[in-house]
Amino acid sequence: MESVQAIKQRFEIIGNDPKLNRAVEKAIQVAPTDISVLVTGESGVGKESIPKIIHSLSHRKHGKYIAVNCGAIPEGTIDSELFGHEKGSFTGATNTREGYFEVADGGTIFLDEVGELPLTTQVRLLRVLENGEFIKVGSSQVQKTNVRIVAATNVNMFDAIEKGKFREDLFYRLSTVDIMLPPLRERKDDIHLLFRKFAADFAHKYKMPPIKLDDDAIQLLIKYRWSGNIRQLRNVAEQISVLETKRDISSQTLLSYLPMENPNLPSVIGTKKSESDFSNEREILYKVLFDMKSDLNDLKKLTLELMQNGSSKVQEANKGLIQKIYGKPEENAIFEEEPRVEMLPNQNNLMQEEFEDEDDDQNYLFAETVDEEETLSLEAKEIELIKKSLERNKGKRKAAADELGISERTLYRKIKQYDL
Repeated sequence: MESVQAIKQRFEIIGNDPKLNRAVEKAIQVAPTDISVLVTGESGVGKESIPKIIHSLSHRKHGKYIAVNCGAIPEGTIDSELFGHEKGSFTGATNTREGYFEVADGGTIFLDEVGELPLTTQVRLLRVLENGEFIKVGSSQVQKTNVRIVAATNVNMFDAIEKGKFREDLFYRLSTVDIMLPPLRERKDDIHLLFRKFAADFAHKYKMPPIKLDDDAIQLLIKYRWSGNIRQLRNVAEQISVLETKRDISSQTLLSYLPMENPNLPSVIGTKKSESDFSNEREILYKVLFDMKSDLNDLKKLTLELMQNGSSKVQEANKGLIQKIYGKPEENAIFEEEPRVEMLPNQNNLMQEEFEDEDDDQNYLFAETVDEEETLSLEAKEIELIKKSLERNKGKRKAAADELGISERTLYRKIKQYDL
């Protein structure tokens, strides 16, 4: 078995990070077997090197090695690409076609971005992994294949499974062995080594002296986040090699080639409110309005009962409700003892008859009046909000509409309705 350093040199893998060495070591260990392997890591970390190592050290090394980018194949044709199709199985299928699993029989297939596979294709792939069987598109004949599958993804597979975008059973079949490649920002000591390798390669390619970083530029290179990982580092090295006439590169020159969305650098927090801030303000406003409506409904209920049953009885039965609307007893005169007025028997009976003779229409009329007052109150609040928003946005209707969470057409209609 070849050593880790020998394999790294053979496949031009630069770096001595322990996590990187462990990933290469695991690839060497699983290569002689037919175990399915899942390579994980961010985009640009060099995941395509692992399946090449596995294939070259396996007993399948004389068979075909096919790399398939699952994310680059349209959903409607990916089954045909992987498993083949029969003539006439769909529009444009003028000939019978062999799929990758048929062509690579006895070899290795590398499924890059396997997390992008459609669910229907995932079912077919699971069958291949379980018993080596597949069916061409438009055929009913089951075919056998002997293929070793190595997959790779930069997707968080557990999130994809939870969202129903990836089958859990397929994930566990693919990830019999999981090999994780670390991002470049976790390999600080390897960054300058990789940059020097790329600079030397581009100097040879473009027939010019290699670029060289000064000490400050090296520190900037190491501290940068490199969200695009090795791919981004390689692109920056190529740009500088081609565009800069001076071969000694300062930190200022290097900085001009680095995007500024680096989370490790100080950031300026804008004073402009985000969409979520306006959304939160609207939620608070709606809650206040709904609470007002609830209080008005309680007030209507209390007033109706006061009219029908007498104040002293209602005050005792609805003490909590009265406190909610009018405050504590010591704070409001409504709880003060009212002077009792003695009525003659005939007067009392007359009052009782008047209340009993009132039908539901009068109660409905009263409720309708309160509803009208409530509507007017809400209209006043709405007018006030629109005015304040227009003033705050200096009369700009689009900005005011965005702040209020309504369309510009609705705002225009409200302005015309209220004659603002």
